[in-house]
Amino acid sequence: MSDVSNLFDLSKRAMSAQMVRLNTVASNIANADSVASSPEGAFRPLRPVFATELADQARAPGVAAASVERIVALDREPAKHYRPDHPLADEEGFVYQAAVNRDEEMVEMLEASRQYQNSLQVVDTVRSLVARTVTMGR
Repeated sequence: MSDVSNLFDLSKRAMSAQMVRLNTVASNIANADSVASSPEGAFRPLRPVFATELADQARAPGVAAASVERIVALDREPAKHYRPDHPLADEEGFVYQAAVNRDEEMVEMLEASRQYQNSLQVVDTVRSLVARTVTMGR
């Protein structure tokens, strides 16, 4: 039964990592139209950095799991717009808009969602197989 719990644990870790990925995408999309008075203050898109936890950390020989090591801001220059009437405009009349590409974020969201669904399917399949195995002994 420990192999089954390992599968559930691996799926849980994979789903958790993809949930962090989805949350960073949501944050990026929510801040896509934000502006700042300086390039340094402008929002930068976020991405999770995944790490592989090998067998000794995952408590199972021959098994590796994914986890989020950290979240980083992408090094992208914000868009500079001339809007002298904006309350956040600098002394030259410019505001700096977040460097978020909505199309890229949608692709990230779809990919993370698919990975999450794949992990959920593993859980459903294992649960179904365990239930059928239990009923076979009756």
